[in-house]
Formats: sequence, C-alpha cells, structure tokens
Amino acid sequence: MNLITLENVNHFYSERLLLDGVNLLINEGDRIGLIGRNGSGKTTLLRLVAGLELPRHGRVTLTGNTRIQYLPQEPQLDDDQTVLTAVFQSDAPQMRLLRDYNNVNEHLQRDPLNPKWQAQFARLSHEMEQTGGWAAEASAKTILTQLGITQFDATVGTLSGGQHKRVALAHALIDEADLLVLDEPTNHIDADTIAWLEAYLLTRAGALLMVTHDRYFLERVVNKIVELDRRELVVYPGNYGRYLEHRTQREAQLQTAEAKRQGILRRELEWLRRGAQARSTKQKARKQRIAELQEIHHDRGDDRVAMALAARRLGKRVLTATGLSKRYDGPPLFQNLDFHLDPGDRIGVIGPNGAGKSTFLDVLAGKAAADSGMVSWGQTVQVGYYDQHSSGLPEEQRVIDYINTIAPTIHTADGERVEAAQMLEWFLFSRPEQQSRISSLSGGERRRLYLLATLIHQPNVLFLDEPTNDLDVQTLAVLEQFLDHFEGCLVVVSHDRYFLDRNVDFLVGFADGVLGTRYPAPYETYRRLRQEAATSPAPPAPKTPPKQEKPAERPRKLTWHEKRELESVETAVTTLEARITELETAINEAGGDYLRLQTLAETLATTRAALDTAVSRWLELSEIADTL
Repeated sequence: MNLITLENVNHFYSERLLLDGVNLLINEGDRIGLIGRNGSGKTTLLRLVAGLELPRHGRVTLTGNTRIQYLPQEPQLDDDQTVLTAVFQSDAPQMRLLRDYNNVNEHLQRDPLNPKWQAQFARLSHEMEQTGGWAAEASAKTILTQLGITQFDATVGTLSGGQHKRVALAHALIDEADLLVLDEPTNHIDADTIAWLEAYLLTRAGALLMVTHDRYFLERVVNKIVELDRRELVVYPGNYGRYLEHRTQREAQLQTAEAKRQGILRRELEWLRRGAQARSTKQKARKQRIAELQEIHHDRGDDRVAMALAARRLGKRVLTATGLSKRYDGPPLFQNLDFHLDPGDRIGVIGPNGAGKSTFLDVLAGKAAADSGMVSWGQTVQVGYYDQHSSGLPEEQRVIDYINTIAPTIHTADGERVEAAQMLEWFLFSRPEQQSRISSLSGGERRRLYLLATLIHQPNVLFLDEPTNDLDVQTLAVLEQFLDHFEGCLVVVSHDRYFLDRNVDFLVGFADGVLGTRYPAPYETYRRLRQEAATSPAPPAPKTPPKQEKPAERPRKLTWHEKRELESVETAVTTLEARITELETAINEAGGDYLRLQTLAETLATTRAALDTAVSRWLELSEIADTL
C-alpha cells in the first residue's frame, strides 16, 4: 500500500532551487536510503515528507491515517524531562499511556502517601496490564540500554550531546509509526551500537526513509536507493552495491548525453556567430535554445574523482609518544599511554564516545598539552589534522578566495600545475558555488571545504577524526581516492566500519584510558579476535611453595637436550618473525579481498601466538645459560 506521494514538488530557499519537479512514492515495506551531495536538499526533502515544511509548488499526500516519526540531525528535547518521559512523548495511545504512567510514578515516588497519585497509579497500572504496556515499557528500556542510556530517571539537560541524540533515536524507534524518517542516525554512536541498530531496523515493521553516509548500513538495511542529483530524484532498486552498478551505467549514459549536448551547442553557437538572416521570432527561439543548452550540465566521471595530491617525503622516524596522561575536570581520560607510528602505518582507532579519542589526537597533534609524558615527531613530518570542529573558516570570505589564500596553486605528483578553482571542483564545488560566502554553506559543505583545506597542504601524516560524520557519499569517495594514493601515515578515529575496512590496515580499541592491541582489519576480524582474547582463560597463577631454608645451590647447567633446544628455538624465533613480516605485507596488499584478508589475519594471529611461546621458552633457556 502506498503511504506517501510527492508530486511535481518544487522547493527553494532564498533564490536557491533545491527540488525541481520531483516525484516520489513511498510504500509499505520500503526501506529507502536517500543520498546526495551536502547542501543538495536531503534534509529539506525529509522535512517535506515529515510534514514539517510545505512545498512551494506541488503536493505531498499522505494516505489515510499514515503516522510518521521523524528524527532530525539536531533533535530538540525538553531538558527538564527525565529520559523515560522524553522517550514516551507521542500522540500514539500506547505512548501516551506509558508517558502518563511514568509521570504518575515519578510523582508517587516524591509523595507516596498522596491519595490522588495512588488512585491514578492504580488505574494506569490496570490499563498497562490490559494493553500490554509492561512489555512496551520493557522494550523501551531495552532499546535505551542498547543505545548506551541506562540512567532512565536522569534529566535530559544533564546528558552529553551524544547521549541527547541517542535518547531522541530511542524515541523514534519505540514509537511504532508507519514511516520512520531518520536523518543521519549513525552519527555519534559507536560501531557496536550501529551493528545493533542495523539488526533492529531489519526486523522492524513499517517503512523507512533515512539519510546516512554509512555504506555498510546502506548495503545491509535498505532495499532502495534514492539519489538527489541536480535537484531531481533518481530511484535505484536494491541496496548500495546494486546502486553502484546502476550508477555506473547512468554515468556512461550521461557522458554520452553530454558529448551530444556539446556538439549541438557548438553548432548552434556557430550559427549564432554567423549572424544568420532569419525571422526575428525564429532567431529569438534559437537564442533561447542556446541559452538552455548552456544551462544544462551533466556530471562527468572526473567531476567526482579526486587527484592524488603528492605527499611530502617521510623519513624513517615518524612518531614516538610515551607516558601520556590527560585529564580535565573529571577522572583522567588516559594515563601513561604509549603510542608509536612507523612509516606507512594506517591505523583505525575505535572506542565509545567520551573515551578520550579526540583528546588523544589533540595531544599528539599539539593542539592540547599533555599533563605528563612526551611526544616526539620526526624532522620530516608534516601533520594534517581533520578534526570535528572545522575551526578557523573565515565566515565572510568567499570559498574561492579562502582557498586562494591557503594555496593558489599546487603541483601534483606528475608535475601538473593546478589552480584553486580546479581543486575546488575536484571537491565538488562548482564554479558558481565557489563564489558563495562560507557563512552561507551548509554544515556538510563546510566540512567538505575544511577537508580540502586540510589536504591541500600535502601532509605526510594525516589524522582524521570522525571523517564520515557530515560528509556525503560522493565526498567520501573523493577522500578515499586520495587515500588510495597517499603514501604517508594515517590515523583514523571513526565508528564507520566501511571507511575503516576500506582505508586502514590495523584497528586498535580505545577504552578506559587504555590503547589496546593492534588487530588486523577488517572490522569483523578485529571484533572476533578481540572477543577471543577477552574470553580466553587467563593462565593459572604459579603456586608459591612454602619458604624453606635451603643450602645454597650451585647454578644448574643446561642439559645436552636443552642446548639443542635453545639453538632450535633461536632459529624458530627468526623464522616466525620473518613469517609475520610476510603476512603483514600480504595483508597490506590484499586490498578489498575480505576472504583472503580474514585467512591472512587468522594465520597472523596463530603465528604471533607461536612466536610468543617460542620467545618465552628462549628467555627461559637463555636465563639458565646466562647464570653459568
């Protein structure tokens, strides 16, 4: 059954046209992923669907009593409400009952002998029993817990920004609407929570329309991709993988159409320049046709391909950090932390929100001072740091002027000289958009500009802090093409599993102020190896024999067999170390072959375990030999 219909919808802000005669049908069972460039109007389209805005032209029609639940990027909740009360804010009968019951329960806890609250509590408890409200309340608490919210009676005003967003997400999920509309639901939640959300949405009844840049999410959850492209909606059946196949075919068709348009335009301009003698009405019509041809522009493939900016040369010594500690008002974010980077390292850092990952990068990059410890960089290092704040953008400057002040020209790896306007086009700013003031850019467009400003200095060590938040899929493709050619060191803090699997070689967990073991990517291998390490039994503690007074013993000598074993173990250690180097090289070269990566990662883990055993035995035998 059809739930909502958009017919010939036009919408614009000021003089900027965002939607031009778009049509869209949303039916029961649709799970739609909406993608498009930052600033193209995706959020506006969601608000039109949710009924929060009316189109300037055209119609948005709901069928029957279709209920829509909308999660904005920046949800507004009442700071004075408790978490449970905020979650139950809805006009749905079940949600109203839960909200009333929760409110009365709060009053009764403060004034337990008040007969008014006692009577209302008894009535509402009976209604909860009759309507299955207890199960609904338990489900709500389960969802909140899965999203990392366990203090149900905490007031919303005491929550962090990330917790605020997760409470709003819980509210959207709990309310059983016919159509769930989500704007960037994966921002500011960790990878494990994203995996849970995937599974939840796959089993949820009702239609789904969402904007997300998490490509695993688009691959696993949606059954239709809608792309907002040049103010029009293009519908692709299937998930993200199918979209890429169909998009490639469409690009080829657009290139053919563009070549044909250029040929027609060239002939028409030649006619116009010759000053053809014709009736004025015919001339006027033909001039209008030429103007229309000049207005039309189809993306070419190279419009979305970033040039591999040449990084500076990087020496053998990159980074050594020892004993780092940092705290603000509360407990320490991390203490006595060690970290190192060697040439070519590509590391992803994963951990819960608030663990201190961004502060850790700030300390390494010199943006914040450590309370204790030392950070030592190599002499050839040029750090590029793409943080979460996009700080330092001059609001009143035009986009093109800003890039011109940073680097009016650069030279590529093959010696080509590239001007600022061309660099901006690589990062999806058209020539007219380059004349916009930075203050007029959307949040995503600002992030895209800040990304270019970070990369344009051609760093050889790159820190990326949550790069996939607020960047569209097209800009992520540009960034990833840059990273494909990037030969320096890369450290990425992210919850985006697709981006991590695509761009890093090793993953490390950051939690409780501790930087964990480096595990080989992809994320599923990291998760499995981490679980195996957590569940493997700890070695039994050696029994301490009772102290006895013994006469001094002469040092024990190695037996003939132990001497032979020591020689054998030394050879094994050398062989295993060489094998580990080979496996790490193979992992780096495996690219996107995830089956081979998984096999290599398992072999690497086994080999490392064998090396640990061999080294332990070598140390034991060497100690005996050294006492002689």
